[in-house]
Amino acid sequence: MTNPANTLYVTTQGCYVRKDHQTVVVSEGEQTLFCAPLHALDGIICFGNVGVSPFLMHACAEQGIAVSFLSENGKFLARVEGPASGNVLLRREQYRRADDPIACRELARACVGGKLANYRTCLRRFAREHTESEKSASLDASAERLRACLRSLPGAGTVAEIRGREGEGSAEWFSVFDAMLHGDPEAFSFEKRSRRPPRNPVNALLSFLYSLLLSDCSSALQAVGLDPAVGFLHTDRPGRLSLALDLMEEFRPVLADRFAIALINQRQIRGAGFSKQETGAVVMDEETRKAVLVAWPKRKKEEITHPFTGEKTRLGLLPLVQARLLARSMRGDLEVYPPFTLR
Repeated sequence: MTNPANTLYVTTQGCYVRKDHQTVVVSEGEQTLFCAPLHALDGIICFGNVGVSPFLMHACAEQGIAVSFLSENGKFLARVEGPASGNVLLRREQYRRADDPIACRELARACVGGKLANYRTCLRRFAREHTESEKSASLDASAERLRACLRSLPGAGTVAEIRGREGEGSAEWFSVFDAMLHGDPEAFSFEKRSRRPPRNPVNALLSFLYSLLLSDCSSALQAVGLDPAVGFLHTDRPGRLSLALDLMEEFRPVLADRFAIALINQRQIRGAGFSKQETGAVVMDEETRKAVLVAWPKRKKEEITHPFTGEKTRLGLLPLVQARLLARSMRGDLEVYPPFTLR
């Protein structure tokens, strides 16, 4: 398994990333900002105006190191990597299942079931820990409504109906999101989820974290030989990483949302680190982005016991573990795909 802490995040605008023998060097003009052995990295993610030398991209492609390009605010733009890995028979089975309405429905149901279950578990935890009885009761009530949504999921006969249950569950989660925030209520108030563009600091932070998580899920799927663009819950669309989006659904509450809440509640980020543009979009400044990227690998190093394998696993390795379980289910080694559910 690769170490998720060994992803290089390059955020300094105008810098250049190059190869010097077997070392990756990040420089700004004549000044060297960072260097590391190429073999010690499992990925390079560049934000905004960052240049990468062709020689480094060639070396990364040969060694299976993906180089991803995101906008300064975290929107995925492109990815450079070597030839696809994995058995072609696995990908052919993936494509067959994606065209089979029944197989598609069952995998979509598993992804959404994992997400809704994790929403409910997180709400119950926040309710127990909350110091305000009124907000605690609100979170408990929301958890019960999610329980009802989960119970109705087996009755969803089509992928479209499953998407409807997912939408209901997400709306329920975000309806009480503000009750889980207590770091700086003036700077980090949350009314509703807004994506394109994010309309407040909380949404800007969530969108940024979802971009990081999507990159991790895409890398995990490629590592086990699956095609991240052909999914079951999300429809195929040019440029969309549909299977990566499917896989990340069960991780949104656990890896991204809870992390965003922790950053705000522990005052690791400040409202002053966000600004509103003329378009109404809210963006984070470079200092805040760096603070998030420093905390993100630390979060991924935390360990839990995986509910299916029973093994101690780092949070950052969960996408890879689940991608392997998904591949095993497609090979027939597992009867069904077991989504990750927080205990």
